[in-house]
Amino acid sequence: MPYPKGHKIKVRSKIIESAAQAFRANGIRDISVPYIMKGAGLTHGGFYAHFDNKEQLVAEACRYAISDTISLLQGAADQVEQGAKINAVIDYYLSAYHRDQTEMDCILPALSGEMSRSSEEVRQVFTAELKRMIDFLADVAGVDSDASSVLLSSMVGSLVLARSVSDSELSDRLLATAKTNAKQLVGMA
Repeated sequence: MPYPKGHKIKVRSKIIESAAQAFRANGIRDISVPYIMKGAGLTHGGFYAHFDNKEQLVAEACRYAISDTISLLQGAADQVEQGAKINAVIDYYLSAYHRDQTEMDCILPALSGEMSRSSEEVRQVFTAELKRMIDFLADVAGVDSDASSVLLSSMVGSLVLARSVSDSELSDRLLATAKTNAKQLVGMA
């Protein structure tokens, strides 16, 4: 009996979602194809019906994860008035909730350290998605791409550090200080 129309697309989407979640939480290197497929509720034998290799999946997961993050941040921005939209984005991105939800957060803090060792294909996609995130922030903040690049770099770096320390008070202070500085950077403090 044939699968219903759209089945292959749905399965591919489940695999990409599973991969994005796994890569966000654990990075690329430590995640296997069988682990991703299990997370999607599938056997690993079906992987190659959807992807040529793991690198192609990493690239697709990066696209998916940045789209997901932009949607979350846009949702935060849409809940406030025009002038404070970037503040809502900064507050969400540098929140304890975002820090603690590694499997659902922005993929940039999780994968940036691994990108220099990734394939050219993956690095090109990561670069394009990074630019898309910079453009999104520039649009919401009403700043140029240089200021948006600094803002994103500051937020990603602060989130990485806040996740890296074992002292919860220090982690919270890192986030709070980063929020204040990020808002000053875009003139919204």
